[in-house]
Order: sequence, then structure tokens, then C-alpha cells
Amino acid sequence: MKFSFGNGKAARRFGCVALLALAALMAAPAQFAHAQDTAAETDPENDPLEPMNRYFFELNRFFDTILLKPVATWYDGVVPEQGRDGIRNFLDNLRSPVILANDLLQGEWDRAGTTASRFGINTTVGVLGLFDPAAGWGMPKHSEDFGQTLAVHGTPEGPYIFLPVLGPAPPRDMTGFVVDQFFDPLTYIYWDRAKTVPVTRFVVNGIDQRARSLDTLDQIERTSVDHYATVRNLYRQIRKNEIANGQRDFDDLPDIENLNFDTNEPNSPGMRF
Repeated sequence: MKFSFGNGKAARRFGCVALLALAALMAAPAQFAHAQDTAAETDPENDPLEPMNRYFFELNRFFDTILLKPVATWYDGVVPEQGRDGIRNFLDNLRSPVILANDLLQGEWDRAGTTASRFGINTTVGVLGLFDPAAGWGMPKHSEDFGQTLAVHGTPEGPYIFLPVLGPAPPRDMTGFVVDQFFDPLTYIYWDRAKTVPVTRFVVNGIDQRARSLDTLDQIERTSVDHYATVRNLYRQIRKNEIANGQRDFDDLPDIENLNFDTNEPNSPGMRF
């Protein structure tokens, strides 16, 4: 089994990327220098690596400001909505084998059947996944990954970690990300070749996802007292919802047995306006 850059051009491209990343790190140290100061009080239980995580969070914000957000804004403005939807559908369809594998590993047989049916319908009738007729036929899309599979089988999240480029990557989800590559047929198709297609898919997916969240992320940043903590909490909430397949866990609701809902009683603690 051999790993290579494929050819001289690929090696030169990798070298250029590495040099650009190094230049960015050297050119903007002041922008990240306050990361540890911001995390003066860390919670070893909640986020034991917070100083390092905040540093990488600021690093990602820097790259987002100078590169990803401008490109996503351009993409959102230039590519028509139908084109963007087609790209999104195509990328989602490519991920179907990964979703199917995790549906099966979680014992979600009905969802596995939906995933397989969607892949067959959208790959054929939907022209290689550019369209999503399956959704209109009562088979809405869903997402699964091996991080969710581990969670379903009781694996704890582990310490919160934020990595450059990848973003939030606790051990459970990082393990899931790695394992999912082995469920992806493209891993084997391009195992010993130049990784142009997988890298292009990764980049286009990132740009499309960023374009779809331009307003949302701007609003989160504007309204957050602590942007880093807000993103961390949102990530955990989103992952918890994904693991539960959108079903509410009533055990997590507050205990209300002692609340008084008698609205006729003055100053009732259950109803105050």
C-alpha cells in the first residue's frame, strides 16, 4: 500500500498550500495572541483544552475572514440558486454510502432502506444526484456518521477539541470522521492517485456550507458575548439533536413537579409575567 502525491504538480500544490499556511501563521500572530487571555478561567470538565482551542478558533476565524467567507459570498452571488441546490444535492448523494453504512450499524433499518432508495432514485431519475426527486416521493434526506454511531452505542464525546480547518472535533467525532473515510467508495477509487477529486469535493462542500450559513453565522457573531463559547455550545446541541435523530429526550427537560401552575394564586411561581 503506497501513499504519494501522485505527480510533481500535486507535490508543488501541496508545498504552496503549506507555505501559504505558514505565512498566514507568521503574519497574523497578534490576531490570535489574545486567545489564552480570553480563556483566563477554564473549566477542566467542560473544556479542558480551552486555551489551545481558542487559539485555533481564532486561527480559523482569520482564514474565514481572508479566504473562505469572501469566496462563499462570491459563490452565493454568482451561482444561481438552482445551481447551488444541484451542487448540494450531488454532494449529498455522494455521501449516501457513508450514511447507509451508519444506518445499518445503528440498527436503523427503515432509515437504511430510505437511504438506499434515495441513492438509487436520485442517481438515476435525479441525474447522478443533481436533483432530489426522492424527497418529493416521501423519502426526505437525513445524515448519519460514525461519530453518531459511536454515540448511539454509548461512547462518550470526550474532551472538546477545536482543530484548524476541521473545527470542532472531540475524540468521538474525530474518530468517526476517520472511520467514515473507509465507508466512502471514493477513498478506494483514489487511494493511490492524485487526490484531486476528494480534495475538490471537500473544498466545494466547505464553500457551499459556508455560503448557506452566511447570515446565520454573522448573526451569531454579532449577538454573542463570547463567540467561542457560543459556537461550542451550539455544536454540542446540534450533535445531540443529530444523535437523537431529532427526537427530544424528555429526561433532559427540567423537573417541574414542584412548580405551581395555579394561576389564581397570587405570585404563583409557575406563572409570572
